[in-house]
Amino acid sequence: MYFLTKELYFPPAEEASFDGILAIGGDLSPERLILAYKSGIFPWFDDNEPILWWSPPRRMVVFPKVYRTSKSIRNIINRNIFKVTFNTCFKEVIKNCQQIKRQGQYGTWLTDDMVDAYLKLHEMGLAKSIEVWQDDELVGGLYGVDLGKVFCGESMFSKVSNASKIGFVWLINHLKENNYLLLDCQVHNDHLEKLGAFEIERDVFLKILKA
Repeated sequence: MYFLTKELYFPPAEEASFDGILAIGGDLSPERLILAYKSGIFPWFDDNEPILWWSPPRRMVVFPKVYRTSKSIRNIINRNIFKVTFNTCFKEVIKNCQQIKRQGQYGTWLTDDMVDAYLKLHEMGLAKSIEVWQDDELVGGLYGVDLGKVFCGESMFSKVSNASKIGFVWLINHLKENNYLLLDCQVHNDHLEKLGAFEIERDVFLKILKA
């Protein structure tokens, strides 16, 4: 594991540990975060831990070009229960991601410093959000870092059933329409798998990222 200094540097992502931890320390400056995402690396740590930088051996992804929306989600979309907007209230989305209570999870990895860091990226036009509305209330959404042809999803929230699913599928359709190569979902979880995401090897992910 590498210990970072003030120097703007990351070791090669392939040198991460078996669990995927690559480096410790550094800072959350926009410059370092941009370098991290372009290198296939992301920060993930609890409030009582130092900054940890990850590049897991297997990456959870979606290829927008070949993604097929499930029949059940198409049925929900056709019912017009939700309205979706793009990048209209980033701060509200990331705050909801930070504060939402999740089953089996105590606290949040989205510390105040992390929120501030992504707000700066948003001001630079690099971090973007998808908002899901029901009866003019924000009931779901997600945000991530936009690298141009790869979108790095960070976190999502849902206050009512299916809201995050609708935001997820809307994002994939948006990426497909704009010829994005990949939606990066970072690490495996059952919810993402049910939505159609799957794992690929790190070296495959890095080749796509560099392309």
